[in-house]
Amino acid sequence: MPETTTQQPCRVVFQYLVPVHVEVEDGLVACVSVIDETPVRDPTFVEGDASYLAEAVAAADDGQDWPSWQFGT
Repeated sequence: MPETTTQQPCRVVFQYLVPVHVEVEDGLVACVSVIDETPVRDPTFVEGDASYLAEAVAAADDGQDWPSWQFGT
């Protein structure tokens, strides 16, 4: 029978600047889309295991498809 581990997963939260596409109609923001193909540059640690930051950035920047994020209509 395989052993189960109770070890907590490595977790880190970071942020970095990305370009966004903003649509304004008649003075109101109608839609905001995050452009997700931007490489991670100058990440800022937010919370979690700071020693995991470099590995997490590498995983986030490995060319995997990210979903497009869009807010509004």
